[in-house]
Amino acid sequence: MLLVLGRRVSLSFVKRVIPQDPVLLSNPILQDFRTIKFRVIHSSTVFASATRQNTDTMPERRPFVRLPTDVYPVNYGLCLKPDLIDFTFEGKLEAIVKVNLATNQIVMNCADIDIITASFVPEGGEEINATGFNYQNEDEKVTLSFPSALQKGSGTLKIDFVGELNDKMKGFYRSKYATPAGEIRYAAVTQFEATDARRAFPCWDEPAIKATFDISLIVPKDRVALSNMNVIDRKPHPEDDSLLEVKFATTPIMSTYLVAFVIGEYDFVEGQSSDGVTVRVYTPTGKAEQGKFALEVAVKTLPFYNDYFNVPYPLPKIDLIAIADFAAGAMENWGLVTYRETALLIDPKNSCSSSRQWVALVVGHELAHQWFGNLVTMEWWTHLWLNEGFASWIEYLCVDHCFPDYDIWTQFVSADYTRALDLDALDNSHPIEVNVGHPSEVDEIFDAISYSKGASVIRMLHNYIGDKDFRKGMHSYLLKFQHRNAATEDLWDCLEQASGKPIALVMSSWTKQMGFPIIVVDQEQQGDDRILKISQKKFCASGPHNGEDCPNWMVPISICTGEDPGCTKLKVLLDSPETTITINNISPDQWVKINPGTVGFYRIQYSSAMLEGLLPGIRDLTLLPVDRLGLQNDLFSLSRAGMISTVEVLKLMEAFVNEPNYTVWSDLSCNLGVLSSLLSHTDFHEEIQEFIRDLFTPIGLKLGWECKQGEGHLDALLRGLVLGKLGKAGHKPTLEEARRRFKDHVEGKQILSADLRSIICIYFSLTLLRSNLPHLLQLHKQADMQEEKNRIERVLGAISAPDLIQKVLTFALSEDVRPQDTVSVIGGVAGSSKHGRKAAWKFVKDNWEELHNRYQGGFLISRLIKLSVDGFAIDKMAAEVKSFFESHQAPAAERTVQQCCENILLNAAWLKRDADDIHQYLLKRKAPPV
Repeated sequence: MLLVLGRRVSLSFVKRVIPQDPVLLSNPILQDFRTIKFRVIHSSTVFASATRQNTDTMPERRPFVRLPTDVYPVNYGLCLKPDLIDFTFEGKLEAIVKVNLATNQIVMNCADIDIITASFVPEGGEEINATGFNYQNEDEKVTLSFPSALQKGSGTLKIDFVGELNDKMKGFYRSKYATPAGEIRYAAVTQFEATDARRAFPCWDEPAIKATFDISLIVPKDRVALSNMNVIDRKPHPEDDSLLEVKFATTPIMSTYLVAFVIGEYDFVEGQSSDGVTVRVYTPTGKAEQGKFALEVAVKTLPFYNDYFNVPYPLPKIDLIAIADFAAGAMENWGLVTYRETALLIDPKNSCSSSRQWVALVVGHELAHQWFGNLVTMEWWTHLWLNEGFASWIEYLCVDHCFPDYDIWTQFVSADYTRALDLDALDNSHPIEVNVGHPSEVDEIFDAISYSKGASVIRMLHNYIGDKDFRKGMHSYLLKFQHRNAATEDLWDCLEQASGKPIALVMSSWTKQMGFPIIVVDQEQQGDDRILKISQKKFCASGPHNGEDCPNWMVPISICTGEDPGCTKLKVLLDSPETTITINNISPDQWVKINPGTVGFYRIQYSSAMLEGLLPGIRDLTLLPVDRLGLQNDLFSLSRAGMISTVEVLKLMEAFVNEPNYTVWSDLSCNLGVLSSLLSHTDFHEEIQEFIRDLFTPIGLKLGWECKQGEGHLDALLRGLVLGKLGKAGHKPTLEEARRRFKDHVEGKQILSADLRSIICIYFSLTLLRSNLPHLLQLHKQADMQEEKNRIERVLGAISAPDLIQKVLTFALSEDVRPQDTVSVIGGVAGSSKHGRKAAWKFVKDNWEELHNRYQGGFLISRLIKLSVDGFAIDKMAAEVKSFFESHQAPAAERTVQQCCENILLNAAWLKRDADDIHQYLLKRKAPPV
């Protein structure tokens, strides 16, 4: 599943921008939300100071027992009849089960469902009616009691039940949409991961309890009905000629969370992969053309994975469908993948380059799950990271194959790698592998640690092993465990056998303990040799760990030199706190770089002399783009941790004046956005804006406003990023040109390109007058494409005029904004200005009951909290946030609250420590030379 969450503010959650609009890179809060998937983890002690905390004390876990194994399913025969008017559904379950141990009870998962009747028919025996249904609502279980013991052997469990098509975007729920004529209607759709299949039918809702499924849907005859498998029969319903009964082929053996069904009105485009799989992309009616790009990606992706894994895709078809109301980014249901509209649909004329890239990544992510997650499934949610980390890594491999011009691996470092480092440096992070029990704890681990850190350590592992042995081990793993369940250790065993390297020993240090090391490096020249002194210690956002019980990692260390920056000269495995390495035959004037390609999951602190030697590689571009990015990002993180002065980072940033690479600029923009947000708490905010203008003006003049012949995808992204940053920083010539172009666009003289539309509208919002707001809201109402609606919502979120902010916040909760997008609008207001931050937090507090009721138990509540408060930098705000959530419980976001309090205190400490020095440096830059 792909989450839709966050990036920095010192943050990270969650799996990408939605989509990754360049303008978001000017907003340090909103850009925190790039990718991943679902939720945040559990803990008990809220961070109370900026000093090191004891994170060994975990909260008291709710008692939880997994389902008994005396009865388990072999096949589910499931028939559902949804009512799209009254928002209810009727269901009939006939499950073939095996009784392993004589019992007079069957315990299943069941939530928000009323069982009408239940009975058991032993093979060749008489039907036994259940005498009671005991619902354990807190554990989401039901116990069916029978008058006599069910004997060992096979039988059929029959259950008639009813449920609600809820509006919570989980389980079997309703999704609102408008027909081309403007009529409001509802589709019935599903979202079962992690533990919500039990809201659609009584079942054994645990990933290791696999079975086959025979699904039938009774639906209005003018609606499309889809499920995991292909349709094998369609006939009129005998009791109502307005209904059809649609029967689907038997699924392979699979987990309940991967079951899916959709009933609604859709068009589709169809293709076939080179290995013979039928691929369809379903779109809202009248928008089939918007599915063509995703179809192109999917048709290329299936054969790529088929070849990479050397295991064929096991189903005859795969459908990708855009759902109007959808909480996450996408969900990998086997054979029927569901998406947000903005994660699947591309309008050839009106979608921007970042949206195309976003769609390509999400399609690549979900299709990878068809093998890694669906064919082989984690045994329990403790191993969720294996699913999500792997898919979050290989989606980039896939997109690099399909679109080599995207330079996507450099973007990975900015979008996933650095984001994971930021989150994992907090005292309130958690290990990749987390023991989970009760269903309320499962959703909490769908966060940037499972996704982005998981992807980053797999990328490091792939580099350590080499592609050949990695693929060999993956093939062995998938063959050995296909249609079964596996744990992390099973993958390590297969990779270890393929490579002959100590994979389990190395990787356990990265998955079972929280955090990561900072590698401290110094050097000494001895004749023609360079002696490197390398040590490791735990890196923390508030500074290096200096305790006695400092953990160690098995760290793959790679080294390159200025002689050949693209070639690794030496590889070692650092398995101790410190070591000495000798590089032979290197002249004194050659620089040495640790971690070429920025692959190892750690920060680096060079000695002053080593760092000084690397700086020319930034100016003359001899360092690779990904290494220029990594060097800058490491130093920025060290400055926030108080290990170096922020002034030193500002001086380094000025060395990037000749930088041509989009992703390097994107990361610079992100970090400057964080710094700008921090300094909005001072009276010299304008000085940092001037610094940004000075840094970005040369590249802005070079790029200009018009696309030039021969430019490609990255040029479009860079232009949007740079012009957006200049406008947000108040660059007058850019603002004047933007106003002119916006006026021409509104008057129909010259339509803006999709890549510039957002940034120009943002400029418009910066000077928005009260009289203009209704016009903008009308444009939102008239927009036919969800990407365009989201674009306008980001414009509204960027409004900084105090008298309009409250109107925007009220609009965020209105019927005009889809529930999953409300959070982004509120977050946009929080990130727009100091006043917006205060107003958004007050709005969240004032409307908490409604917001919590809407998003409770899902990742959106965590995201809402983080976006609303993470930008504060005053000690007392940490206490206020802590106090509010002590009296307004949000169990699914406990760790998020802790992380926010920690970030607020870290911001406050950073400001106190460096504000004066930053101010003096910025003033000195402006002073005329003597």
